[in-house]
Formats: sequence, structure tokens, C-alpha cells
Amino acid sequence: MLSVVALYRFAPLPDFRELREPIRAACAERGIKGTLLLAPEGINGTLAGEDAALKGVLGKLETLLGARFAGAEVKFSTAQEMPFRRLKVRLKKEIVTLGEPSVDPLALRGIDVAPEAWNDLIAANDVCVIDVRNAFEVEMGTFVGATDPKLEHFSDFRDYAAEQLDPSHHRKIAMFCTGGIRCEKASAYLLARGFDEVYQLKGGILKYLEVVPESESRWRGECFVFDERVGLGHGLREAKKSAPGDA
Repeated sequence: MLSVVALYRFAPLPDFRELREPIRAACAERGIKGTLLLAPEGINGTLAGEDAALKGVLGKLETLLGARFAGAEVKFSTAQEMPFRRLKVRLKKEIVTLGEPSVDPLALRGIDVAPEAWNDLIAANDVCVIDVRNAFEVEMGTFVGATDPKLEHFSDFRDYAAEQLDPSHHRKIAMFCTGGIRCEKASAYLLARGFDEVYQLKGGILKYLEVVPESESRWRGECFVFDERVGLGHGLREAKKSAPGDA
């Protein structure tokens, strides 16, 4: 059994180019595979390997990034087999691409909602619940009553918000995504455009599936993940080995 860690942190990384090689080396020497993205706004990615090796990499990130890694969103799950074919540490303009340089999740942040409190929030009649993942991910599973914006790419959220959301009408918005990173950026985007009450599921769907009992869950289906496990269910159990649209 292998461990898988999904992590991200919005933090100023002006030295992101210089960080690439020591981070890559720390992963490679421990037999870690997966993908990490580095950008001026932070770090994001998913890695897999032996549990002790992954924890060693996290320790190295804490050393290299210092206080900038403090408070990082880190979630562990497991895999029967290695879910990645190789290791990639890439340099990007954004760690999650919205395509709007003015958006700063460090300056504007939605209200975090713990998984244990999420059900009550999204059951309220005055809350607009939005799944900010891509349409093919939503096809595999989502929360009861959630709106699917039919996004092909996360950057399409800008057009969706401009065309379908109105601060005077949508006074309470609750958003969710796989691990939380897309929600943080989408929340910052809406707050910058006059929306006052924007909530986000802390830790994303993965944290919800980890801590909320299936008997109490408002989640239906499986959560798509970007590795060879394809999807995860309640308790972060590996789901069927077929992607949305497969025969």
C-alpha cells in the first residue's frame, strides 16, 4: 500500500525558479512520483510513494519554504499501486489557472466551512451552491443540489460568473472543488467583484469524504482525481477504474 499526498499553499514565492531543483531532487532521491507546480503565487500538486518517504519530502518543503509552507493544505490518501508514471516539477504562471492576474487569494479569502458544517450550509434555501470543477469531473459525482457551471477549463469560471452570477441576487454563495485550491481562487475572484458572502468547503471534497460518514453524506457518486486511481469514494476508498465517458 502506497501513500498519496495532495497539497497546496498560496504564498509569495519570488524564488520559485530556484526552488525547483532542490524540490525535484528531494522527491527523486526518495522514489517519489507525481506532479508539483511552482509559481510566484505558491505551490500545488499531488505526490505518491512510501509513507516515510512522502513525510520526508514534506519535511524538506518545510525547510526550503519555511513560514511560507506553514498552514499548507495537506491531505493523505492511499493507493494499491503507484498512481503516477513519473515525477514532474513544473514552473507555471499560476498554480491553478484562472487567467486573471489581479486575483490574489492572499488578500481576499472566502469563509472556510468545515466538512462537518457543510451539510447544513448547502441545505439552506438562500445559498447558491456551485461546483467549480470541470464538467467531466462533475459527471462522476457532486453534492445534492449543486449547480454545474459546465466548465471546460477552470478559467471559464470568469465568463460563468459574469453571465450567471449577480451580487444583488446571489447574496450567499458556497463553492467546492476537489481539494480546495480552485475554490480559494474563485472566492477571491467573486469577492473582488462585489460579492459579500462567499463560502468555501475547507479541504475540498477529499476532506469531506474522509471525515463525514457516508450515512450522513450529501455527496453522490465518486470524486475524480487526476491520477490513475481515477476516482475516490467515501473514506477515500479507490473507486472503479473508468473515467467519465468511458464505455
